[in-house]
Amino acid sequence: MYEGLAVIDADAHKLENPLVFRDYVEPQYRDRVGLIVDNLGDQRARILDFNPATGKNDLVQTFPRPRGLGIGVFRGLHPDTTMGAMFNQKRIEHMDQEGIDVHVIYGTLNLIFPSILDKDLAVALCRAWNNYMADDCRGYDNRLKPIGVLPLQDVEEAVKEMHRCVNELGMIGVAVPPNLPVPHPKAPEAFPEVRTCKVISHPDFRPILQAAVDLNIALGIHGSPGSYMVGGLSDHMETFVLSHIFVQRNQQQLALSRMVFDGAFEQFPTLRVGFLEGGCGWLPDLAHAMHEHWEKRIRDFDPKTPYRPSLMEFTKLMIQERGTHANTNVISQAKNLFDLLWNAEKDPAKIDDVSLYEHYDLRHRDPMEYFDRGQIFVSFESDDPGPTYLPVGMGEIGKQVACFSGDYGHWDGVLKGCVRDAATVMDYDREYLERLLGGNALALYGDRLRQSLPSYLTTSPNFSSAVR
Repeated sequence: MYEGLAVIDADAHKLENPLVFRDYVEPQYRDRVGLIVDNLGDQRARILDFNPATGKNDLVQTFPRPRGLGIGVFRGLHPDTTMGAMFNQKRIEHMDQEGIDVHVIYGTLNLIFPSILDKDLAVALCRAWNNYMADDCRGYDNRLKPIGVLPLQDVEEAVKEMHRCVNELGMIGVAVPPNLPVPHPKAPEAFPEVRTCKVISHPDFRPILQAAVDLNIALGIHGSPGSYMVGGLSDHMETFVLSHIFVQRNQQQLALSRMVFDGAFEQFPTLRVGFLEGGCGWLPDLAHAMHEHWEKRIRDFDPKTPYRPSLMEFTKLMIQERGTHANTNVISQAKNLFDLLWNAEKDPAKIDDVSLYEHYDLRHRDPMEYFDRGQIFVSFESDDPGPTYLPVGMGEIGKQVACFSGDYGHWDGVLKGCVRDAATVMDYDREYLERLLGGNALALYGDRLRQSLPSYLTTSPNFSSAVR
C-alpha cells in the first residue's frame, strides 16, 4: 500500500521459464516451439509455423523480429526485474519493497501468439500458457493475477478458451491483440511477408466481445513490436527505438478509434477494455479528435445538402479577383468552372449511396460517453507525466481512465521507487491518487478482481474507500 491506499499494477509481465512452459505444451507441438540466440546474443523465440507457400509446417518464424521494418525488441531484459519476472518469490519481495499489493500479469512470449499462422498451434500454445500461468500464480494470497491469452486465429476456440480461463482457471480477464495480421488483399501470394490489419472490433471478433460481457471480465488489449501486428508508422521504422516509440501508441490509438467508430462500445455498453502499455498522454488529443469528427462529420453532417453558391455570386467574385487581368471570356470561363465544380445534373439529394453516411448509426452517441460510463481505460508507468494533464484535457472523465503499471519484467519498466514516483509527480488530491494507484484498475478488472483481493487488503480500514 501507499499511504493507506491500495496499489494495483494493472499491467505487469511474466518472463516465461522456457523449460517449465515447454512441459505444458502438448507433445505433438512441443518440437515446433523453441528459443534461439541470435548473432547479436539476444534471446528470441523460434516457431516452426504453417507455410502458405508450401502447405507444410516448415515456415521458420523468429520473434520478436530481429531485423527489418517493424523490428522487435533488442536487449529486452531488465537487470532489476528479470529474475522476479521469472520466479515469483523474487517478484513478491519486489512488490513488498515497493508497496505493490497486486500484480495483474500479462505474458511476454505470448505476445507473439497472434502472429502464428497455424490455427491449431496457436490454440495449443494459448491453452498451454494459460495452464502454466494458472499453476504459476496459484497461492501467494491472491497477490498475483494472471490474464489469459486467446487464439484469435480461431474465434470459436477463443470463446471456449475464454470461458475456461475464467470458470476453470479462475482468471480475472483475458488479453487480446489490437489486431490480427492477415494477408494483404492485393498481395496474398506474398503472405506472410505482406500483411494487413484485421482489428479487434471486426465483426468476426464480436463473439469474443460478447463473451467478455457475458463473463463480466475485462479485455486487456496488448500489442507488441516485432510481431507483425500493424502499428502504423512503426511499420516504416528499421530501428527498435523508432519502432517502439510509435508501435505501442499507434496500435492502441488504432484499436481504440476502431472500437468507437465500428460501434463495438455501442453494441456492448458494459464492455470494459484496457488499452495497455501505450501510455496515456495521447488520449486527450485522440478523444478531442474523435469528438470533433463525430460532431462535425456524423451528428451535424448532411451529405445530401452540400454547399452550392449562386452562379451570379461566383461570376462576380471571379471578375473582381481577375481585375485588370480579366478578358472578354471571363463570364464564360466562370460558368464553365462553376458547372465543373457544381454540376447540377449530379444532384446530391438524388444520390442513393450508403457510403455518403459514415458511421451513421453512431450519430446519437458522443464518443466521450464511452469514457464517462467506464468502458475505456489506459495505463501509465511511473515516469509517465500523462496523468497530470488527463483532467486538464478531458475534465473529470480524465480522472477515471488511467491505471498504474510498472511494466514489471520489461526493459523499460522502472522498479525502484516506482509507486512513490508515480504518486509524487505532482501534488494529486487524494481521491485522484486513489484512482490512479488502484481504483481505476479495480474498475477495469471488476468484481472478479475486487472479490479476490489479498486478505490483508480486505481487512484494512481503507478497503471500502479503495474500491469504490
